[in-house]
Amino acid sequence: MSQQLNTDKFINDLERVAQVRAKISGCLSRMADTIQQAELAGESSSGKLSLERDIEDITVASKNLKQGVFRLLVLGDMKRGKSTFLNALIGENLLPSDVNPCTAVLTVLRYGAEKTVTIHFNDGKNPQKLDFSSFKYKYTIDPAEAKKLEQEKKQAFPDVDYAVVEYPLPLLEKGIEIVDSPGLNDTEARNELSLGYVNNCHAILFVMRASQPCTLGERRYLENYIKGRGLSVFFLINAWDQVRESLIDPDDEEELQAAENRLRQVFQANLAEYCTVDGQDIYEERVFEVSSIQALRKRLKNPQANLAGTGFAEFMGSLNTFLTRERAIAELRQVRTLGRQALKHTQEAISRRLPLLDQDVNELKKRLDSVEPEFNQLTGIRDQFQKEIINTRDTQARKISESFRGYVLNLGNTFETDFLRYQPELNVLDFLSSGKREAFNEALQKAFEQYIADKAAAWTLTAEKDINGAFLELSRSAAQYGASYSQVTDQITEKLTGQPVKVNTYSTPEDDKSPGWAKWAMGLLSLSRGNLAGVALAGAGFDWKNILLNYFTVIGVGGILTAVTGIFLGPVGFALLGLGVGFLQADQARKELLKTAKTELVKYLPQIAHEQSQTVYDAVKECFDSYEREVSQRINDDIVSRKSELDNLVQQKETREINRESELKRLNNLQENVILEMQQIESAYSDLLAYYS
Repeated sequence: MSQQLNTDKFINDLERVAQVRAKISGCLSRMADTIQQAELAGESSSGKLSLERDIEDITVASKNLKQGVFRLLVLGDMKRGKSTFLNALIGENLLPSDVNPCTAVLTVLRYGAEKTVTIHFNDGKNPQKLDFSSFKYKYTIDPAEAKKLEQEKKQAFPDVDYAVVEYPLPLLEKGIEIVDSPGLNDTEARNELSLGYVNNCHAILFVMRASQPCTLGERRYLENYIKGRGLSVFFLINAWDQVRESLIDPDDEEELQAAENRLRQVFQANLAEYCTVDGQDIYEERVFEVSSIQALRKRLKNPQANLAGTGFAEFMGSLNTFLTRERAIAELRQVRTLGRQALKHTQEAISRRLPLLDQDVNELKKRLDSVEPEFNQLTGIRDQFQKEIINTRDTQARKISESFRGYVLNLGNTFETDFLRYQPELNVLDFLSSGKREAFNEALQKAFEQYIADKAAAWTLTAEKDINGAFLELSRSAAQYGASYSQVTDQITEKLTGQPVKVNTYSTPEDDKSPGWAKWAMGLLSLSRGNLAGVALAGAGFDWKNILLNYFTVIGVGGILTAVTGIFLGPVGFALLGLGVGFLQADQARKELLKTAKTELVKYLPQIAHEQSQTVYDAVKECFDSYEREVSQRINDDIVSRKSELDNLVQQKETREINRESELKRLNNLQENVILEMQQIESAYSDLLAYYS
């Protein structure tokens, strides 16, 4: 019974989080409307308070919360049972799942009142709706076709961007969205397709198979694309029930226990390093032994079936804790900070406005003139921070592009040792046979692709660490510049009103006096409108990793292979042919292969280093340029809004008599209404914390 309750609890917790999201989204939306209406009313009274940026930010946050989902990316080699796992999760044999590399297109699984499949194209064609049988038939590739496409380096469906499967599943209705990726270890192009979505998901479900524990391809992928990147990964070891079936005597419990323990040791040895967060071992919370086919069979017979023995309930319980406690609370904490910021700005603007209502136009102009030096200081702080960002940009772009250049030039020095693990099995007689020569060349090219991909990935990880360190330093600088900026804005307030402003805000240690732009620059607010497979993301934040990814996929396999492979394989083959039919020593042949391959590679490394280092430079530069543009725009918006807020009052004073009492009442009502919405946000957030404490 507890197995079913676990799944029920997950759905109930997701529903609770969805309700809190909806409630806070509504509060933010009403807060934005309240401020917007007040700004419109200000046009016929004492003037706008210039809160446009706050209106925009909380409107975006409200929309993101309303549309927000927990997005899970399913990764794994072909034939690991990814689609079977998803079908078991759904409770219906919905997605293609057989011995073929079934998922030929990226598939986004989300809630819909009706079961539908929509194919989205990348060539301008309108989306196409299909029934499920047609979807399975058309987008499942049989092994022979897959092999042919791989040899020809073609995509199965080059005109397809992604597919959206809508399904009336309670789990999806409560805020889960699943991205089913094409299988890894198929082609490097397919791997890159899946890689493009890694950073845009809340968690990765990495499906492995008990009968093939930690293959070379899986270890390659984890080492290259998961390790050290701060991603949240759940490992699902599928087909665990087949451990018993593989025994000579399936009823021998002692032998079964021994076999399972040996498997567990293999998986733990390979996966433990991916299950550590802040030095804490969370292996038991991230690795699960599951039987998708058993769970699917049970659920096909009875959607409410007891899933004991399948590993599903344990996995769902851990995923529940991660999503509804850790991720949801972190997301809502950011939104609460944003709401507090909007309230703070509203209160400060009102506090500045009220003492100035009784001043005549000439006095107001004198006071405005008196704070011009302070506004110049704000501009100076902006310029200083902007200069620091640009200096950091130039330093990092130069440093990292030079690092890439040196890394590429050094490949020749370690090639013979590094390439040993990649080179294909070599039989000289087979190679000399014209029928086998083409197959050997294909195997050699694939080996070289993997070698280059791994080397590129290893380097990008070091580049990411350098860039991350640079952004951490800029975050600290943002805090310092923000503190100086706030001191100046306080001085402006004191000069204008004759007294320091004391605002009664909701304050906790996480809330400081940093202006909104500084909070954004410090990474405390996430408001960007990212996208995943054409689907709007909720609160993706400034993510320089995605910028890098767009560039570095060009650097990796594509950039280097284009420069080398066309002229790389021919000389290698000629060198082997030169050995002669009588030269049958495999070891000597391998040495000759490595020697010739190194010779050919080294010829082109300087050209590659020169051409691709510019791409690296541009990629790093764009990361910091994007950051600088957003920071500068936010500082400019703040300075302009502060000036225009005061200019608005002067203009209104010059054109009409302001009714002080009605204006006082209007502004106090604005403040009370914004406080009321913020109180509801605080209450909803606190209730969620209390529920999980």
